[in-house]
Formats: sequence, C-alpha cells, structure tokens
Amino acid sequence: MSYIQKRGKNTTWRKALMRNLTTELIISERLEITEARAKELRTHIDHMITLAKRGDLHARRQAASWLRNIEISDKENALQKLFTDIAKRYETRNGGYTRILKLDNRKGDNAPIVIIELV
Repeated sequence: MSYIQKRGKNTTWRKALMRNLTTELIISERLEITEARAKELRTHIDHMITLAKRGDLHARRQAASWLRNIEISDKENALQKLFTDIAKRYETRNGGYTRILKLDNRKGDNAPIVIIELV
C-alpha cells in the first residue's frame, strides 16, 4: 500500500484527486507533482491507455466514467484525445506508458517533486 492510498484523507477525496490528475495528464501529457502522487497516478493512466487500445464501446464507456469531461479545443475533449491520439501512439507497446523523472524537493515542506510524462 503506497503512501497516497492513505494520506489521512477520505476515499472520495483520493478518488477525485486521481481522476483529475489522470485527465490532466492526458490533456497536457506532462505533470509536475509529488512522487507519491505520481506513483499512484501511473497505475490509473496505464489502465486508461489499455482501455483506449482496446477501443470498443465498453472500454470507451469505462474510460468516460473515470475521466473528467474537459474540453481541449472546440472539437476535442480528453476522452477523444485518449482514444484517437494516445491509443495509436502506444498500439505496439505492452506497458510502461509513463516516465517519472525526479526533481528537487519542494521548498515549503521538502516533499520530493517529480515530472511524470507519457513516453
């Protein structure tokens, strides 16, 4: 059990955090967050990309139930980007869709900060 899974917060807070971070990583393809959050986020983003590679209607509905409905442009949202752009990029890859690069510690509380990005 990783540190983020407890964190002194309730389940709905942790679930909402992971949903927001997953959606934001799909949109921007690179985030700068704490190491514990990045390690937890990695499991969720890998699951979303695996669903997108499957590409059927049930997989699209499962991904839509997890992701936030955030518009990227007039014609595209996070779900469409996941199923069109990102799924095609990783169709021959069997896992390991993210990379975690360690940075310095945060100045205020000395928390380890990392960059998580799609490979």
